[in-house]
Amino acid sequence: MKKLLPWIITMFLAITLIVVAVFLVLGNNDKDTTAAAAEKKEEAKQEKKLTAKEIVAVSSDISGIKTNLSDPSFIVQVDFSFQLDSAKVKAEFDEIKEITIKPIILMTLADMSPENLGTAKGKMQLNTKLKNLINKAMPEGEVVNVSITNFILANI
Repeated sequence: MKKLLPWIITMFLAITLIVVAVFLVLGNNDKDTTAAAAEKKEEAKQEKKLTAKEIVAVSSDISGIKTNLSDPSFIVQVDFSFQLDSAKVKAEFDEIKEITIKPIILMTLADMSPENLGTAKGKMQLNTKLKNLINKAMPEGEVVNVSITNFILANI
């Protein structure tokens, strides 16, 4: 029995590790499925095409933003268009855009380098970053899309 006890303990540990591994694999599979389902919902939400009048009704513009970038020898002038999820949210956005949204944009641009903003990829990253930061600051609703409508980058 003394020689058999280490073998029994080893087998018990091996079986336990196999069971734990199976649960971990199956548990991650469920999370992946849930994440995939959430991603499909988001895609379906974005696939819903709006008419031109509906887009205008839920869009707001901020223009004339001029600021230095992280390299103080460069200045940028940029205009943005924000598409919101409803007309009610647009009205709230318009009320807070001067006191909340503009400072977020200015601080985000101040952290950007001219090399990043000079590329299409950098502009897309800026749009995504602004969308995420502004959605955190919104009291209700969300920004669906951020677009750069005018962009001038100049060396001082």
